[in-house]
Order: sequence, then C-alpha cells, then structure tokens
Amino acid sequence: MAILLCAHVYSYTIMVLLLSSLLATAVDIITQSQPLVDGGTTTLVSENGKFELGFFSPGSSTNRYIGIWFKNIPTRRIVWVANREKPVKGNSGKLSINTEGNLVLLSQNETVVWLANSTKKASSPIVQLLDSGNLVLKDEQDQISPQNYLWQSFDYPSDTLLPGIKFGWDLRTGLNRHLTAWKSWDDPSPGDFRSELMLHNLPEMVLWEGSTEYHRSGPWNGLDFSGTPTTMEELVHNNLTLVSNEDEVYFIYTPDNESEVSIRVLNQTKHALQRLVWIEDGKTWKSFGDIPRDNCEIYNLCGAFGNCIIVDTAICQCLKGFKPKSPKNWEMFDWTGGCVHSELWSCKVKGKDSFLKFSGLKLPDITKSWVNTSMTLEECKAKCWENCSCTAYANSDIRRGGSGCVMWFGNLTDMKQMSNDVGQDLYIRIASAELANHEGNNEYNIKIIVISVTVSGVLVMLLTFYIYRSKRKPKANNDESSEEDLELPLFDFTIIANATHNFSIDNMLGQGGFGPVYKGILNDGQEIAIKRLSQNSHQGMEEFKNEVILCAKLQHRNLAKVLGCCIQGEEKMLIYEYMPNKSLDLFIFGSSTQTTPLNWSQRFYIICGIARGLLYLHQDSRLRIIHRDLKASNILLDNELNPKISDFGLAKIFGRDQIEENTKRIVGTYGYMAPEYAIYGLFSTKSDVFSFGILLLEIVSGKKNRGFSSPNQSLNLVGHAWRLWKEGIPNKFIDANVEESCIELEVLRCLHIGLLCVQHNPNDRPNMASVVVMLSSEGDLPQPKEPGFLLEYIPINAESYNCNHTIDSMNRISITELEPR
Repeated sequence: MAILLCAHVYSYTIMVLLLSSLLATAVDIITQSQPLVDGGTTTLVSENGKFELGFFSPGSSTNRYIGIWFKNIPTRRIVWVANREKPVKGNSGKLSINTEGNLVLLSQNETVVWLANSTKKASSPIVQLLDSGNLVLKDEQDQISPQNYLWQSFDYPSDTLLPGIKFGWDLRTGLNRHLTAWKSWDDPSPGDFRSELMLHNLPEMVLWEGSTEYHRSGPWNGLDFSGTPTTMEELVHNNLTLVSNEDEVYFIYTPDNESEVSIRVLNQTKHALQRLVWIEDGKTWKSFGDIPRDNCEIYNLCGAFGNCIIVDTAICQCLKGFKPKSPKNWEMFDWTGGCVHSELWSCKVKGKDSFLKFSGLKLPDITKSWVNTSMTLEECKAKCWENCSCTAYANSDIRRGGSGCVMWFGNLTDMKQMSNDVGQDLYIRIASAELANHEGNNEYNIKIIVISVTVSGVLVMLLTFYIYRSKRKPKANNDESSEEDLELPLFDFTIIANATHNFSIDNMLGQGGFGPVYKGILNDGQEIAIKRLSQNSHQGMEEFKNEVILCAKLQHRNLAKVLGCCIQGEEKMLIYEYMPNKSLDLFIFGSSTQTTPLNWSQRFYIICGIARGLLYLHQDSRLRIIHRDLKASNILLDNELNPKISDFGLAKIFGRDQIEENTKRIVGTYGYMAPEYAIYGLFSTKSDVFSFGILLLEIVSGKKNRGFSSPNQSLNLVGHAWRLWKEGIPNKFIDANVEESCIELEVLRCLHIGLLCVQHNPNDRPNMASVVVMLSSEGDLPQPKEPGFLLEYIPINAESYNCNHTIDSMNRISITELEPR
C-alpha cells in the first residue's frame, strides 16, 4: 500500500513539473484567444531565442510599458517601446488582438492605451516576434511574405536602429522611419533629440535638437555620406546600403559578422548617435564612437565659407580666398559671422571669375542646391559659371571617377576639413586674382621645399661630421649633460613599430590635435602609450626635445610619466607609461555602457589628485609651470584611478618671481580657456585655476562645458551652474549618477569651489594652494562673484587693451635652459 501511494505521489509530482514547464514556456505569437497579460510569467520570445517582448518598468519608474529587448543578454537593453507616451499604471496591462484585427494595449477597465492600427484586415490575425527583433501583425496563413505584413514595429522605431530597419521614407504612404531619444533613463517618452533622413536633392542624415539642426552627415555621394570620416565608418554602417527611387528613400545596414550584436542608439544625455556592440567576454556594451564625434561636426560652427579643422587650436578657418567678416569677433572665437570674399569678383568676366578646387571636404549644406545626375563635371562647371548665383559645384556621385552635378547657390555653410581620401573635391567660385595668388603660392612652396631639402642635406652631413669629431674627443666632465642623456632614453623606431603592430588601427587609443596615440607592448612585456606627432603639429626638433626633457624631469604621482622618445626622419614620438583606464572624459562623458560610472568618492579622489598635481606645477617644483591645456581628456587614470595630468606640449615655464605673461599666440582648448587668455592673450597660474574650475564643474555635473545648452536657456555649463547657485537650487546641478552615492554637502562644496575658480577677474580666483586647503577642510568659503564666459559668446570691449594678437593654430612650447626639480 505504501509503495502504491509513493507511486501516485511521484506521478503527480512529474505531472506538476511538466505542467509548470509548459506554462512557463515562452511563445512567439499572440492570437485573439491568447493575449499577453502583465503580471504573468509569459513573454513573447522569438523562435531562436534572440529577442523577448514583455512588460517592463524603466529605471526607478513604476510605470509599465511594452518593450522588446535581447533575450540572452543579462544587461537589459530595450530596443523598442510600444506605448512610449502613454504608460500603464500598475500591473493591469494586456496586449491583445481586438475584434477588428488590430494589436491593442489595454489597461484597467479595458481602456485602450495604445493601438497598432492596420488599414488591411486578416481572417486569422496573429502577432509574432521575429528573430530580427521585428514585431509583426500578419495573417496566420501568410508565414513568409514581409510585403503582406499588416503592421510591423520596424516601421516605427523608437530610439534604436536594429539591422534590417529601413531608416527613411516610404514615399507612397508618407511614412518617415526616424529615431527619437528617450527623455531620460526612467522615461522612454520622446525627447527633443531626434535623427531622420532628410529628402534634400541628395539624401543625408540629420540630428535635430528640437527644431534646431544639430548635426548633418553630409550628402550621400554614392559610397557614403560625405561627412563620414574613415575612423567613423563603422559607427554609421556595416554594409550600408542606400535605396532611392520613386517609391522609397532609405538606408539599411547589416553587420559584417552575423554573430555580432550591434545596435545604433540615439542618446539624449550625450546628444549623440552611438554604435553599441555587446562584448560577451566582458559582459558589457561597448561604444565604438559617437556622432557627432567632435565639435567640427556640430552644425555650421564656423559660419559661411568657414572650414572647421579639428586639429587646429582655432578650429575655424576661412577658406582660401576668404577672410573673416568680423575679424574682431573671429579673434574672440565667435565664428558665427563666417567669412566673405577677400577680393571682389565679376560674374562671367574672364580674368575676374574663377573656381578654386578644395580637396577632402565635407560638402556644404545642400538645402539651397541643384542636382543633375547625368551631367559630367565639365558640364557642371559650365552651367555654374553661366549662373551668377552659383557659388560652387561638385560631383554628386564619386564612384568610378565621379559623375553627376550638384551646384550650390548663396553662402556655403557647415564644411569640415577631412582627409583627401575621405572627403570630396569641391570647386568654389572666387576672384581670379585669388586663384593666381594660390597657384603662385604653390610654386613658391615648391621652391621652398626644394631649397629646404637641399639645405637639410647639407646640415645633416655637417651634423654627422660634428658627431664623429665629438666622439673622438675626450668627454668633458659634465654631470648635467650626462644626467640629461640618462633621463632622455631614445627608443628605436623599429621597436616602437613592432610594439604597436606597425601602428595598427586596432592599437589606436585616441586622436588629438597633435596626432594619434597608440598602445604598445615592448618585448619585455611592458605596456606603453605612444604619442605620434602628426606632420601638422609644426613642432620643431628643439621644441620636441624640450617637451620630453621637461616631462621626464617632472616627478609627481599626479603627473603622467614620460619614458622617452623616438626620433627618426620626420617621425617624432613621445613614449608614456600606459594608463589602462585611459582618460577621465571617458568616465565622465562616456556612455554608461562603455565604462562604469564613477561614484562620488572616486570623483572626489580624482579632483583632489588633480589639484595636488597642479599645485606641484605652480608652486612645489623648482620653476612655476603653467599647463595651459588642462581638460578632462588630458587627465589619465591608472589601475587605481589615480589621476595623472598629461600633455605638456603647450606648457609654459615661468621664472620663480614671474606672475603673468602676454602672448600673441593663443593655444589651448576652447571651453577651458580663461577669459583674459582667450581675449587678451594674458596667462598666469590663474589661467590654469580657471581651467581647473571648469573641470571641477564637469566632474560634478557629468556634462561638458563646451556644447552644453541648458533647457530654455542660452547658457553654457558655467552659466547654468551660476543660475542654479543664484536661485538657491545648486543640488539640481549634481550628476544623477552620483546622487545616491554622494555626500551632498561635499558635492556642493566642490561646486562652490568650482565657481570660485571660474570667476571673471583673475585676482578673485584662489590659487591652487588655497584650493587644496578648501578641498581638505570644512571651513567657510567666500561667496563667488560672476563667472567669466557665462554665455557661449559675450561681447567684450577689447579696444581698451592695446594688444593685437593672433590665434595660433600650432602647438607652441616655450624653450628654456632652466629645469624643474
């Protein structure tokens, strides 16, 4: 009897387990008799288990939404949301097919919250989640034809672009498939940041901030968008295809590697379109770049006929044949007025009307343009020359040597200098005199090059002879010279090339105005970082050596250590200790999927370390050193997040009693420069204090000063902080990522110190010794006065100061015989 009872119990247990398993098994379809109800364990899962659909609550919100996410990725990434604008309250939601055959989301009392309306009807409608991530409404009898879908989520993307989505227009129905960012991590409702394909004469992708154009990709040129640099190709496309006909205009991408999980996400916080790839080994999403990548990709930064060159200190330059419309504003980094012709030209008058070729450009805004795809370039030139309103022309398609014609009328705006093998050739109308000057300068430059090469050859022979004679002479008893040789190791070029796999792009850590930075591994296993100076850096040999010697002799735990250099021919490289955590900007401004956000204790530790490093430069070393380019990307982080101030290419050495200096060549990074330096060329230790204040505000807020725009205000980050401070609500300035981990009084004290550091008058700013004390104590602080550069541009009367200065686009380093301790 006991054995029989045990058998019954065992059979019952097996039945319960099997029933539970069946009930918990996810399905991939919804029918009219089988809805999806919130609060249950059932979700929709695609056939091969790649995507999952169900109810969710974002972040700390209690609102309920229907969304799609990757099934087997532990970090839930929502790729589509149905009811973005109308959340369901509580667990009363039900996703079902109504009697009309439409997909509906119902809340309590069967109220319709969201409806996927179809103009077609099906006898047996079902909703199915596909392995592509597409949710489709179709007839149960039609299993394979996408053209017969009654409705599909791919036609209504939210903030994420999946492979296979047609990004663009269905001209037959007027459907515009575009992306709109979430308002916040807790709120998937549409924000004011969106991306769409614009139907100009040539298609191009545009990012919008509300009704303001924020970035454009440049027009499609047959292969790519003309403003897409080589290092960003993977960001916009893997196998990108553009389709343009009388029915549709869209682009679609498919990954090169089918096993790669890759998405494009529009990020409201970063104001960027990001390419994210899931890294299985690290169990994290990694960002492979943002659009826009840099300030030159912000729409029309340089005004009419201005060319944005990111590697220059003053990134906006007038094109050849043009000059600033307002030289005074241009020198104060207000480029909005743009440029005008340097010489007057007369339309269709021979000798006074010509075209100058510009290579490697992102093509101008094509809103006011005309396109003919069948014309040759010569025909395009003739037609533009005949029309006095035509200001430029180019090929509309660069494939197979180029074809088609695009002509511009009026001012040319939103141009960017790119490499010649990426950008396009653009022919701009200028006065013939300017063309002659340009060609004459080219001939002159060729002569100069020939002479320079000849002279250099003679100097090299003389230098070789001198070294040979010097080696034969007895060495002088010069301890200082010997010490310098020991402190300036020279690396062989072959060793560096091998360490970086011949400067492979896979080893590239980043790109700056000086050139690229690579990671390398020496034969003994030591990891190094190599800063390879580009040809455009204009650093001479003596200046280069001066920088290496200076950096090698600076000894402080919060300064990056230079291990040596490599000099061979035109190659000049600096060898640094490798920092595995790269730079601070990746943690503060980078995607939370790329790096783990820093908590407040980590940020405060970094702030204090930077302050100590600056104090050493200003006071504790034998000489007073002004960094002049302090910013988040120049703060490197080691394994333990110790901050290291780096890049002393623009540093200036002061005498011990020297207070300030004036220069006509302004170098540094716009957004971190003190007002007196950017406008008048005056710099001192207080200039670095101003930059430190900007950096402090960025660390507290998690936002960049440059490019930041507060809601409903024309203020930059400094102005935003000042407004919140004056209104008595400074806690609203704190980065949401640290609100839970921070000591509010400590954060607000750092904000207070930051405002003291960015005061307009340098005399009002504290020195770094005072800043270190303020950070380490709890005493009362003085009230800050109005900061400098509250707005993106504040007109200042510079006439009262007799200083005619120019903006320097090159890295300049002071040279001195003096050496720090």
